[in-house]
Amino acid sequence: MALTSTLFTGLSGLDANQAKLNVAGNNIANVNTVGFKGSRVLFKPQFYVTDSAGAPPSADFGGANPSQRGLGATVATVQKNYDPGSLETTGKPTDLAIDGAGFFIVQGKEQKFTRDGSFVLNQSNQITTTSGDFVQGFGVDTDGNVIPGQLQNLTIPLGSLTKSEVTTEVELQGNLNSAGAPATVGNIQLSQPLTDVGANASGDPPAGASLLTNLRPVDSSGVPGVGALFADGDVITLAAKRGGRTLPRLSNDATATSTVDELNTFLNQALGIEGGITSTTSTPGATLLGAASGTDPANSRRLRIESNVGTQNALSLAATKLGTDLAYQETSAAVGESVYTSFTVYDSLGSALQVNMVTVLESKTNLGTTWRFYAYSGNDTDAATFDPTGVTEGLNVGSATISFDTAGKLLTTTPLPVSIDRDLTGAGDPLSFALDFTQMNALADSSVNASNMFAEADGKPIGTLTSFAIASNGLILGSYDNGLQETLGQIAVATFDNPEGLIDTGGNMYIGGGNSGTAKVTAPLQLSAGGIRAGTLELSNVDLSDEFVNLIIASTGFSAASRVISTSNQLLTELLNTSR
Repeated sequence: MALTSTLFTGLSGLDANQAKLNVAGNNIANVNTVGFKGSRVLFKPQFYVTDSAGAPPSADFGGANPSQRGLGATVATVQKNYDPGSLETTGKPTDLAIDGAGFFIVQGKEQKFTRDGSFVLNQSNQITTTSGDFVQGFGVDTDGNVIPGQLQNLTIPLGSLTKSEVTTEVELQGNLNSAGAPATVGNIQLSQPLTDVGANASGDPPAGASLLTNLRPVDSSGVPGVGALFADGDVITLAAKRGGRTLPRLSNDATATSTVDELNTFLNQALGIEGGITSTTSTPGATLLGAASGTDPANSRRLRIESNVGTQNALSLAATKLGTDLAYQETSAAVGESVYTSFTVYDSLGSALQVNMVTVLESKTNLGTTWRFYAYSGNDTDAATFDPTGVTEGLNVGSATISFDTAGKLLTTTPLPVSIDRDLTGAGDPLSFALDFTQMNALADSSVNASNMFAEADGKPIGTLTSFAIASNGLILGSYDNGLQETLGQIAVATFDNPEGLIDTGGNMYIGGGNSGTAKVTAPLQLSAGGIRAGTLELSNVDLSDEFVNLIIASTGFSAASRVISTSNQLLTELLNTSR
């Protein structure tokens, strides 16, 4: 009976050491598996036969210890080693490793966890494992803010996602030459003498209500010309210049009811004359002279255009054709220190809009200097359509004054508003942004480059997502070819109170076990979770030298157990031979 028990005892040793060989072999086979966690086998005695339970000592007996015989070994547990593996740099942006505690969360038919971060993008630009499970994380709202707490598939739409940024502020920099002369008048242009032949064939002085179709030029004796300046259906197209720069063209259809007032309203809008800014020496705008000019006939009046003050605001209509023969000639030049600059802003759809700005020295006092800016843009929707009511201002998008002290430092520190109408363009209407003059000064310097100004505007045109990077906190940052960056999502990780309680389902995947605890889903670097290392993979934590030692120990134990069986067999054979 004892020899037979020895056979089974040796067999248990074979089984136990064979399990150790299997685990060591599996560890060695996965020595190059990304994120693999090695295991170890722990043995325990199977059970014991107690021959004597022992006895306590007495006055005449020293006591006896128990007498027990073991019946072999069995596997106590196969224990996972969750120590981190070495990190290998790959340079591939979708390769991820967790530097510290935690597991990536993936979703296929069921939710699983892994340390294998060899992820890829599928045809829909979704982050997946190499076996096709979706990598889980947190999405973002329309403003790029992470929405925590709700896991979802992560998408990086390279080449398809576009983004623009609306302009909110323009920063002006440079110096304004306070040594220049204040701007007191704009340039003045007058048309030839005109008469109204509507009620009197000999002509009457034109008024604001005079019909354009009744206007005639007159000679020095006051005789009206034969040809009509305007006819019903004429298209009035203005091609003018401001400070030598071509203005956007604005057109208007003349009808049988169009009046002189409507023509002047059209000119104010098309030329971008900022109304309501007058002084004792200037009255900008397109108007009708109230009386005959000089030696002009009494039955005539001239149309008058005065630009806003400053040389850079001077208007030129030399290349303009209004009606058949209506022509303006400059009678007085603009004067005054002024400087021109332009910049590009972007509406909510990413459309580029050019803004032109003239800044004029308005006055000098013992307290410093005052300047006024005039901003105008051909991209303002008001500039494309004539408004006979005169409510809209055409090209004009903003005007205000800025002041500097006697040291040339800015006193007007509050940003000044500019508004560009974007009606019926699909973009946010209006595009409003602020002009920041805090980097400007006004020093007396008459050198060539003294009066200078340049602008830096925020906002970006439409750009396409071209690349991405993943930060240590798991944020996925997308980069657009227009220079913008945007958060596209965030990688989520899960931690467990007892990772050794997870169940390995193969394929480098784990699921929760009865003793693992509930998965705590969080962002990297929060709670006890480690950080993300992008462009890096975690290698297997298997130590080959340890595994080779384990192979030797297991094979030695296996051989010794087999020797126990062979010895028991020989003894049984001898026992059988004694009965012959």
